[in-house]
Amino acid sequence: MLKNLLRKSVLGLVFSICLAPADPGLASSPVAKKDDVLLSAMQRELQRAHESLSKLDPAPYFLSYSVQDSSIRLAVGSQGSLLTSTSSRRRSADVILRIGTPALDNAHEENRSSAISSGTLPLEDDRNAIARVLWRLTSEEYRKASRAYANVKTSTQVHAQEEDTSPDFSEESPQTHSDYADSGALPDQQTLENLVRQFSSYLRKYPYVYNSMVVVTVERTQGHYVSSEGTHVVTPRAMVRVSIDAETRADDGMDLMRVETFQAETLEQLPPESEVAVRVEKMATDLKALRDAPLAEPFDGPALLSGRATAVFFHEVLGHRLEGHRQRGEKEGQTFTKKVNQSVLPDFLSVSDDPTRRTLDGVPLSGWYEYDDEGMPAARVDVIQNGILKNFLMSRMPIKNFDKSNGHGRSQPGLMSTGRQGNLIVSSAKTVKDSELRQKLKDEIKKQGKPYGLYFEDIQGGFTLTQRSMPQAFQVLPVLVWRVYPDDRADELVRGVDIVGTPLAAMERILVTGDKTAVFNGICGAESGSVPVSAAAPAMLFSDIEVQKRAHSLNRPPILPPPGDEASEAPQPAKSGGQP
Repeated sequence: MLKNLLRKSVLGLVFSICLAPADPGLASSPVAKKDDVLLSAMQRELQRAHESLSKLDPAPYFLSYSVQDSSIRLAVGSQGSLLTSTSSRRRSADVILRIGTPALDNAHEENRSSAISSGTLPLEDDRNAIARVLWRLTSEEYRKASRAYANVKTSTQVHAQEEDTSPDFSEESPQTHSDYADSGALPDQQTLENLVRQFSSYLRKYPYVYNSMVVVTVERTQGHYVSSEGTHVVTPRAMVRVSIDAETRADDGMDLMRVETFQAETLEQLPPESEVAVRVEKMATDLKALRDAPLAEPFDGPALLSGRATAVFFHEVLGHRLEGHRQRGEKEGQTFTKKVNQSVLPDFLSVSDDPTRRTLDGVPLSGWYEYDDEGMPAARVDVIQNGILKNFLMSRMPIKNFDKSNGHGRSQPGLMSTGRQGNLIVSSAKTVKDSELRQKLKDEIKKQGKPYGLYFEDIQGGFTLTQRSMPQAFQVLPVLVWRVYPDDRADELVRGVDIVGTPLAAMERILVTGDKTAVFNGICGAESGSVPVSAAAPAMLFSDIEVQKRAHSLNRPPILPPPGDEASEAPQPAKSGGQP
């Protein structure tokens, strides 16, 4: 799920707490490099290892090396002061080895971890030192994989036949791509330290903000991937991420949080300081209003989600269920597995996942990449067209009727890739102006005879359950929720509710959407680790959404006032919800 916007998922439990071609002016042409010592050392050792291991019984049919050469600078601050400041560089190496055949190998089903061994390579371009580490990792991996393959063969003989008998690995054409484009030097540490001091100082004047933190992360990564199939791919990636967290506590013990994130490829692409200051001030205003807001009650009825809220909602509720690996396996709920060419959304909605896009309406997208983590080229996938399910997000793990990768195999270093979301984009053919959605919500409230409806201004994340041993349900965590009344009463901010439901029912209740698309960038965690993602969607009106009370502690706010409380000025609580 989305972290800050999307949290994490484990084994099918996605815990949360995230149209047109890419702009040609932003797409960089591949840049060649005459002498890449790391790449040549990887290729040479891979060829040597593959030739030697091919003489053994059992022999591997596939071997790959993946190295992420990352330089990271981090600064963390609070209350206008620096908490920590670090700079590091690391070469993370993954060795993946498959024994058997693509139809059945050591990575079958729950044995996927047997196919990977990981370590750290030397930072210097020393061919012998690099080869030595790769040799050791490969030797360890062969022993692990050969044992797992023996167990897999035994298991298939004694267990009943699986529902999906697709191969364990897809056969793909080898890829060659070398991009050494310079993404620019890392900003100096002092610049990052000054940023966190400045941004964190904005929250110092609010005594009811009991805890706050600003984290600035800058990362430059050069990825290298080679395989025994003949693939070699070199791609760069750059990221700057600013996360601002602020927390308070209501009198009844409920902890309240607001988070703002800003993400781009360079510091220069971040919003100006004046915009950050305005967003931080709104965070503080929101927290003050939330402390004074009444607790919400369980409710089901008409609801309007802002574009940002809808984006997170679709990522959690729909997106994870469209990931290819969730369509096979005896433990997966397989919500959409047998719904290909059937209606799963209203016919005016379409959903694509397009990691080739770097921006959407001028907003940078976190989920873009050139090649996935299995060396496959990124590709746009139209998963749902006019409400009809057409495709899934595929890695090199085939499923029934989908035997090829579509460039969505993703992972963090040290974990096996699975089909994952990149840039999930929701589009609509049934729109009204955003300014008209509020009246549409009021009309629906009157139609149903409800006392009020709900407007979800912002969502911090959520989780979804995809395993069949558990209810096929989701829980989404809003942070700003307003009661909207059908008469002329002002909106009323409430707190302490979570959106709950089941995906098939929830998606049938969408009535109409706004005409403007909002983007939510973040980090999503799942079985294959944490990867950057984006979700984009217009505001949406639902005929019915169910909410439940959120659990919270009974810890009182601090007994002592914070230092300098008597000199501080707090913002006034908001009077009404923002106009969707």
